[in-house]
Amino acid sequence: MRALCAVTSVHPERLSDCFGAMYQAFWVDRKSISKPEVWTAALIEVLGESEAKKIVEMSSGAEAKKILKENTDLALAEGAFGLPWFVATNAEVIAVAGAAAAAAYLDARLHLRHDLAGGILSDPVVKAQAYIAQRQALKRVLIYHLLEDNVLSSHAGNLFLEYEGRSWTYRQFYDSVQRVGNWLMNDLGVRQGEMVALNGPNSAEFLMIFFGLEAVGAHLAEARYMIADCDIQHLVEPCDDDLAKAAVKTVYYDEVLLAALKDTTPLPAARSASVLFSDVHALIYTSGTTGLPKGVMITAGRWINTARGTAELLRLRPEDKFYTCLPLYHGAGQGLCMLPVIYAGASVRVGRKFSHKTFWPEVCESRANRLQYVGELCRYLVNAPPHPLERKHNVQEAWGNGMRPDVWNTFRQRFNIPVVHELYAATDGMGSMYNRNRGDFSSGAIAVRGYLWHLKKGAIEVRAKIDPDTEDIVRDNDGFVIRADAGEPGEVLHCIDPAMAEAAFKGYYGNPGASQKRWLRGVFKPDDLFFRSGDVMRVDSDGRVYFVDRLGDTFRWKSENVSTNEVADILGQYDQIAECNVYGVFIPNADGRCGCATIVPISSTSLEALDFARLYTHVASRLPRYAVPLFLRVAPELSYTGTFKIQKGQAKREGVDLDLIEQAGSKDSLYWLPPGGSAYEPFRREDWRALKAGDIKL
Repeated sequence: MRALCAVTSVHPERLSDCFGAMYQAFWVDRKSISKPEVWTAALIEVLGESEAKKIVEMSSGAEAKKILKENTDLALAEGAFGLPWFVATNAEVIAVAGAAAAAAYLDARLHLRHDLAGGILSDPVVKAQAYIAQRQALKRVLIYHLLEDNVLSSHAGNLFLEYEGRSWTYRQFYDSVQRVGNWLMNDLGVRQGEMVALNGPNSAEFLMIFFGLEAVGAHLAEARYMIADCDIQHLVEPCDDDLAKAAVKTVYYDEVLLAALKDTTPLPAARSASVLFSDVHALIYTSGTTGLPKGVMITAGRWINTARGTAELLRLRPEDKFYTCLPLYHGAGQGLCMLPVIYAGASVRVGRKFSHKTFWPEVCESRANRLQYVGELCRYLVNAPPHPLERKHNVQEAWGNGMRPDVWNTFRQRFNIPVVHELYAATDGMGSMYNRNRGDFSSGAIAVRGYLWHLKKGAIEVRAKIDPDTEDIVRDNDGFVIRADAGEPGEVLHCIDPAMAEAAFKGYYGNPGASQKRWLRGVFKPDDLFFRSGDVMRVDSDGRVYFVDRLGDTFRWKSENVSTNEVADILGQYDQIAECNVYGVFIPNADGRCGCATIVPISSTSLEALDFARLYTHVASRLPRYAVPLFLRVAPELSYTGTFKIQKGQAKREGVDLDLIEQAGSKDSLYWLPPGGSAYEPFRREDWRALKAGDIKL
C-alpha cells in the first residue's frame, strides 16, 4: 500500500483538498456522481493534470480493485456515518486506494447509492403533483383507467390475473368488468358518488366488483372480511330487515352469479371521468393491531400515485409476475401489489388465503419472480417444517413489510430468495421508507439514511423523544419538541405545509377526534405542523433505520424502556417456541408495566415438555434484566388481525389477572418468574393474592 503511495506521489493533505472539490461537485453543484469526468475534474483541479493521470491509471488496475474491496469492507466495519471530517482523518487510506477506491469508500461512509437509489435528488411531491395534474387533465384518475390503458395498449393480450386455476388477460378481465359494471348500474341501481361496502375473501370476483364500482363512479368501503370464524353471511342475514329499513341493500355474490352476467355494453365514460383527484375514492380500514379498526379516507389521487410510485420503485415491467395471498381488502395486498402490477402492465397470481400447505405449491406453479409478504407470514414459513418445493421457485425478490431481524436472514437463505425489499408504510400514515437488501449490512433495517438524505430531508422527517409511560412527545422548557438522539428510539414525525394538511391526510371517516390526534403543532416553531406516525424507530451510527414498536407496545419497567419486538426476537430464537406476543402488564403495587409474553409451543412440544429453566437461561443471557419477561402465558395459538398482525389489546387488558383470564373463557396456562427464581413456575391464585396484597415485590 505504501508502494502505491510512492507511485502516486500524492500527499494525503492534497487528497483531502481533492475530495473537498468533489464535495463541491456532488452536493453543491449537484453534478452526476456516476460520470467519471466529475471525478477526473476534481482530481485535476487540485493535483494538476500529470498527477491526476497517475491516480486514474492506478485506480483502474487489478490491485486498485482489490484495495477498493478491502476499503469498502473497512468502511462498513468502522461504520462512521454522514460526517465530512472523515476525508481528513482517512486521507492516507484514500491516497492509497486511488480515485475508484475512494469513490467506494465515500459511498460506504455516506451511503450515497442508498440515497440516490431512493430518488433523493428528485422531489417526489413535485413528481406526484405533476402526475396527478396530467391524469386530471385527461379525466382519468382511477385505477380502472389504468386497467383500461392496458387494454388500449399492446398489453391487451398479456396475462393479468391468475386465481385458482383460472386466468384472464387484460382484455378478458376488462370485459368482465364491463359486465359487472352494467349489473351494478342497471340491476342494482348503484349511483354515481354512492358509497358501497364490499366484503369478501380474495377472489377474481372481488376484483371485478372493485373495478366495476370504480367504473360506474361509486365509492368503496372495503370491509374487513375476516372478522369472525364463521361466514360473514351468517352475521349479516339476521340484520337484513333492519338494513332494508335503513335503505341499505345487501347482495351476496359468488362466481356463479357473476359468470351469468351477459351485458357487455361499454360503460359510460362520464360516470368515471367526473371523479377528481381530491375526491374520497375509498375507505380502507386499519388493521386494528392495538385498537378498533378505523376507516381511512383514501383519495383517488393518493391511490393512483401509490400505483405509479410503487411500480417505479420496484422497477416493474410487463414480464414481471407477482404472487400474493394477502387480503385484497387491505392496503397491503391492494395498494402495494395489485395497483403497481396494473400500472406496469405486469401480472399477478392471487391466493385465496395464506396456508403453508398451499403456499409453496402455488408460488412454484405460478412461476412468479416477485413475492409479497408481511412479517408474520415469513415467521410462519420459517417455523414450518421443510417443504419439498420451498427452494424450487422462481422468486428473485420478496417485497413487503414487517420482516423481523431474527427471521430476515433465515428467510432469505432457507428459501433462496436473493433480495428482501422491506417497506415501511401505513394505510393511515404519511411517509414511507424502503430497504432493498441483499447482504448483511442492512438486513433487519427498514431504511438506510445517508448524507444526501440528511441534507435534503433531515428537517422534514424527524424522530421525537417520547415518554414511554404516557406516550406523549417530550418538550423542552420553551415548549418545543426534543429530538431523539442517535441510537435512541423516538416517534417519527413528518413536517407538513399547513395549507396542504387536508390534502395530505383526509383523516378517519366519521372520527374527527382520532383524526386530529395525528397532528402536532408547535414542534420546532410556533406555527409549524407535523404528522404523528405513531411509530417508534431508531437510527444507528451507520444510518440504518430500525422499526422499534408501535406506540402502545413500548413499556417502561424498572425505570427502563423495553421494546416488545426486541424481546419477541429473543424469544423467537428459542427452539421450543413457534410464536410469541410480548406486551407490558400492570402489576399491583408496582410502577410501570412488567414484561409478559404469550407463547405458542412448536407442534412437537407439549406443555409438559416445555423446558422453563432452559428458557429462562436463554432470555436472561440475551436480554437486560429489566427486559426479561416475568410472566409467560402458554396458549395454543395467537390471535391475529385479517392482515396477519398480532392482536395485543385483549391480552394487555387481561394482563396476569387470573380472574379476568378465567372470565374470558381462556384455558391458557400462566407461569411466572418469582423473585430470586431461576426458572418459570406455574402462577397460582395465592401468588396473585400475594401480589395484590403487596406481600411479594417484583
